[in-house]
Amino acid sequence: MIKLRSWFRHWRKTILMPLFLASFITVVWASTPAIAQMQRPLLFPSQPTPTPTVQPSPVVPQIPRTEIRGVWLTFNDLDVMKDRTKVQNAVDQLGRLNFNTIYPVVWNSGYVTYPSAVAQRQGIQPFVYRGSDGHDILADVVDRARRRGLLVVPWFEFGFMIPFTSELALNHPDWLTQQRNGDQTSISGAGEVAWLNPFHPQVQQFITDLVLEVVTQYNVDGIQFDDNMSLPREFGYDAYTRALYKRETKKDVPNNPADQAWMRWRANKITAFMTQLKKAVRDRKPNAIFSISPNYYDFAYKFHLQDWLAWVRQGIADELIVQVYRPNLQSFIEKISRPEIQEAQKRISTGVGVFTGQRTNPVSIRQIQEQTRAAQERGLGVAYFYYESLWDIAPEPASDRQAGFQALFPEPATRLAQW
Repeated sequence: MIKLRSWFRHWRKTILMPLFLASFITVVWASTPAIAQMQRPLLFPSQPTPTPTVQPSPVVPQIPRTEIRGVWLTFNDLDVMKDRTKVQNAVDQLGRLNFNTIYPVVWNSGYVTYPSAVAQRQGIQPFVYRGSDGHDILADVVDRARRRGLLVVPWFEFGFMIPFTSELALNHPDWLTQQRNGDQTSISGAGEVAWLNPFHPQVQQFITDLVLEVVTQYNVDGIQFDDNMSLPREFGYDAYTRALYKRETKKDVPNNPADQAWMRWRANKITAFMTQLKKAVRDRKPNAIFSISPNYYDFAYKFHLQDWLAWVRQGIADELIVQVYRPNLQSFIEKISRPEIQEAQKRISTGVGVFTGQRTNPVSIRQIQEQTRAAQERGLGVAYFYYESLWDIAPEPASDRQAGFQALFPEPATRLAQW
């Protein structure tokens, strides 16, 4: 028994312990590559120490914020637009406050704000809007905005709407449409107005010629049409449209202007024209932004036959700015949260028109900030109506208003091309 114990102690020291130690080192080395690397110089001192491979951290690209930050230059802003110095100051200030887009008016009250060969041929404008130095207003705005890095998208504000006493209405009475009772005018925010017939080929050609004139002669980034690129549903009872409807549907025009089939036929005709107009613009300027700024959808279609959701779905519009001019924040939020706006966001650049005030209707910077932030929280851009009421015509000092916009836009934002 004594001999047996002596033999076992000898076997444990000479065989079992070295075997256990070798197994332990092998397991640890194989299961932990970093430790194995550290142990190799000790086990194999004749080999050079390898340099550990360090994997670089993945580079995450810094994507700039993309957001519409625009302002309309209206007829109310003509005193600014006519003066080179004022235009320069305006553009510089907008640039400092991180705006990125200007929408200058080019079609209003049956007149254009630039020298137009199309208008001259039609004999509709016996004068030309010029700057204080006799210069081209639109060319100056475009040039100075370009230097500051702002996009310029001229705005066809009146669309098919014109004053009843304008040269265009007087020279082309056959271009006008009418209501069922024969009235050729309606009351709008611009007063008593007439409506060009959007279904008449000569009207369509006239609008197309004006639009192409702008995008061809000026270094602009696109063109914009608002809620007046439409027709009040009470109109369409002129002789030309009655005959066209009869020929295409084999039916007489319904007496009820709200008849669903009659509304749909007229809305589709306007959509078809917008399709043609978009193609004509892109043929001249392939990267031009085709922008629309309608009213909220229920109103736009039901009362003005403007099916802008179809324009979005059919790829006609590249940019959508829905006018939501109301002082109540909850009502504002309800309108900008509508499903059709959410659908548009998935397809094109989308924003909200925010009212910043008028001389007779000032708006506080607090209201502007609340509405802008509500839009931003929902991933929407903004465009303000209009320039002078940003800070020159306002209830607060200009410095306070500008500080308010600086708080809204602390960093620059790029424009995202969707096409």
